[in-house]
Amino acid sequence: MTTAEDGAAPLDEAQMQRLTENLSRVEGLSRRLVEVMSAKTHHHPGLDAPDQQLFTRAATAWWSEMMQNPAQIWEKQIEYWSESVRHFAELQRALVSGQLAMPDEAAAGDNDDPSDRRFSNPLWDTHPYFNMIKRQYLTNARAIQEAVEQIEELDPTDRRRLGYFADQIIDMMAPTNFLATNPDALERAVATDGESLISGLENLVADLEANDGELVVRLADESAFELGGNVATSPGDVVFRNHMMELIQYKPATETVHETPLLIFPPWINKFYILDLKAQNSLIRWITEQGHTLFVVSWINPDASYGDVGLENYIEDGYLTALREVKAICDVDRVNVIGYCIGGTTLALTLSLLKQRGDTSIRSATFFTTLTDFTEHGEFTPFLTNDFVDAIEAESEKRGILRSYILSRTFSFLRSRDLIYTPAVRSYMLGETPPAFDLLYWNGDGTNLPGRMAVQYLRALCQRNEFARDGYDLLGHRLHVSDVDVPLCAVACESDHIAAWKDSYRGVQMMGAKDKTFIVSQSGHIAGIVNPPTKKKYGHYTKADLTPAADDWFKAARFYNGSWWPRWGKWLAKHAGRQIPARETGDSKHPRLAPAPGTYVRVRASS
Repeated sequence: MTTAEDGAAPLDEAQMQRLTENLSRVEGLSRRLVEVMSAKTHHHPGLDAPDQQLFTRAATAWWSEMMQNPAQIWEKQIEYWSESVRHFAELQRALVSGQLAMPDEAAAGDNDDPSDRRFSNPLWDTHPYFNMIKRQYLTNARAIQEAVEQIEELDPTDRRRLGYFADQIIDMMAPTNFLATNPDALERAVATDGESLISGLENLVADLEANDGELVVRLADESAFELGGNVATSPGDVVFRNHMMELIQYKPATETVHETPLLIFPPWINKFYILDLKAQNSLIRWITEQGHTLFVVSWINPDASYGDVGLENYIEDGYLTALREVKAICDVDRVNVIGYCIGGTTLALTLSLLKQRGDTSIRSATFFTTLTDFTEHGEFTPFLTNDFVDAIEAESEKRGILRSYILSRTFSFLRSRDLIYTPAVRSYMLGETPPAFDLLYWNGDGTNLPGRMAVQYLRALCQRNEFARDGYDLLGHRLHVSDVDVPLCAVACESDHIAAWKDSYRGVQMMGAKDKTFIVSQSGHIAGIVNPPTKKKYGHYTKADLTPAADDWFKAARFYNGSWWPRWGKWLAKHAGRQIPARETGDSKHPRLAPAPGTYVRVRASS
């Protein structure tokens, strides 16, 4: 019989059974992992990091600063060394004392941020090992950030790019991202006899298999949602379809409706049902309840055969075709329109084209989080320099499309802590099933972009800013933002990291319309728009005079509690005409092809 003195007690039968089962699962998962990684579809390496010239310029500038001001550099280095030695000394003191606790002044930390949820476990403050790791990580992070800030001989674009990639390194190297230095993951593993790690490995392999070997962290439990079942449930019908889009007409929710119908052009970078996630926050449902005949374009999710499709195809076979069909179904000459994000940018291009053609089909236009002047690139600066766009162009030429996961990864890295590392830790180290969250489900239901269109947008509009400068040549016309002269309302979002409100404001200022309304909603690119009045969560700012600079406009703007939807609804009603009996979906020439949300929206993106 084995005693405690001889070694560890033998495993009982139940423990042995669990161990055997776990080992067999690891073996099977390992085989799957090797198989999926061996079949990985590779992308252009230029999409992973900046070219080496950026780091060469940064190193040269740092060395120049070192030569000109060595005292400042050494002062920072000595401060860094001192903190590191102090951390080690405090760890030693705690261990020698025989108590697994840190002194109060050490537990407090050097750069603690109470809102940083990564370090919410009490062990980060009370256990000497974890406390030193946390404090040293925060010290390292601060040292890297300060080193970037001290480099003076860099142009603003290089400085912003260098800062972005430095932040990526800082977030990637967080101790919470590694099992041996994550107390939450270690505690979970012990409590579950390692079951959490097996579940995490299963989640990792499943995510790799779902994306042909590319690691895209699943943010939501996809099995919890069904299009047309518990998301995208507003009643309606597809009444027209071509190779670019399905046109959905929604059923009326009132006995009478405004005579002028409303047509929404959502972005084709994402799917339209962000505007119809569930009844409580559905802008689509709310619009029909305000008495409007509503149409929404659902864009095709393109495959490689769409490689030569450009912005002109979206305008001719999307915007202009949808306008023609809506006018025919409703027997009207004019339509109110909405454009969201890139859907709004292309709507502005379309309005310029219609102006030059003498076409007055648009009665009013609404823009959600829309950029038309790309003078400033904001947080997208790292992705709009030539090396990155060159890689996108090469990738698009090779495959015909810009694959969804590349877009998703790009957007996610702008908020890497919340959209990459925290979900990865929960899924792969804690073994948790992703949450059943409709917004995150939509976020993961991505779309591909036609290669030609993606390059047009990035080169001509984003990089060269042709639409706001000398004009953008398309469809035989030189289109310019100043041609947009219909009554318009633009809604931007205060903390939008994709379409900064100041940039949106500047583009609206350049538009030629005499009737302009500009609203800044609290929150970001999605929550600022999907902001139903019933939630009473985010307020908004507005001011009639749009001549001041953005900061001055905002200082003078009046703040209103609650959603901007009712304010915009009153504005839209003024441009929507008289009341008529509610319209049924389609007509004799536009049969009901499929119930909403249609068929195109169900096509999953290529990975």
